[in-house]
Amino acid sequence: MNAHTATARADRVKPAHIGDHLREWRQRRHLSQLDLAGDAEISARHLSFVETGRAAPSRDMVLKLAERLDVPLRERNVLLVAAGFAPAFPQRSLDDPALKSARAAIDLVLRAHEPNPALAYDRHWNLVSANRMVMPLLEGIPARLLGQPFNILRLAFHPEALAARTVNLAEWCGHLLERLHRQCEATADPDLIKLYSELKAYPIPARSAPLSADSVALPFKMRLDGETLSFFSTTMIFGTPVDITLSELAVETFGCGRCNRAETAVYRSEPSSHNRNMDSRSGRPSGNMHNSWATGGQRRFLYINDVQRRQKRTCFFTLFTVQCCP
Repeated sequence: MNAHTATARADRVKPAHIGDHLREWRQRRHLSQLDLAGDAEISARHLSFVETGRAAPSRDMVLKLAERLDVPLRERNVLLVAAGFAPAFPQRSLDDPALKSARAAIDLVLRAHEPNPALAYDRHWNLVSANRMVMPLLEGIPARLLGQPFNILRLAFHPEALAARTVNLAEWCGHLLERLHRQCEATADPDLIKLYSELKAYPIPARSAPLSADSVALPFKMRLDGETLSFFSTTMIFGTPVDITLSELAVETFGCGRCNRAETAVYRSEPSSHNRNMDSRSGRPSGNMHNSWATGGQRRFLYINDVQRRQKRTCFFTLFTVQCCP
């Protein structure tokens, strides 16, 4: 399914019957009725009857088919309601007491990764939380682009934001578009499909050359204070979520690679020891921290390897992936 097809499907009237929902998800996963019936251990005849409305599935069957089709938790609730059952998966705020342990785990990862940047974002790529190393990378970006919702992909593509600082803009934005397209295919989320169309409208140059033979991943290269920083992008997710909020949350962390010695985060002015974390709702440093970063352009940080400084080489950063279970 291409982006135009996905957009057209998103614009259609939502199917009301459970059979219509199941058929759409099955076709989206490119499965025949026989394939899905075999995976779910039911007869193809019964699945056909369910899809055409001649048979009503049980609650367990709906959940089993949704699992085999890898339907997102949010959409599994839609399937259950369409079949006449109550939703099975709650959606809580990240500040809800029931998610206290999960939020603590996220905050621990973000804090522990200092002095390297780390951030968390939701299914629409809106910033949820970040450690205090992220805002210096965004210094100088117009405040109107950092308002709510603070969308990471829009910042990457906007010519007044990170796009102006990205060295390999064509390659990196091409990668992000491909990644977003796969997410649209997997979730059929209409908001993601609209975001995909919006980002494609930005004037991104064509890719100039293929990656070198010794490359292991496509880096994100950006200029900062005369230095070129290079990041490898991967994703950290909760492995076994049963809450919609957690199932749609991703965390990205940045660490230095290609370095023979440990890097040091060098501050021209050390921030206050109070309120070092980013606020989960605003996506900005909380309390006095926000004011100090917003007003003083002298708190930017540089990751500098002393060996590489002497050799006039670029310092590379690596973004690692971890599977995290609450």
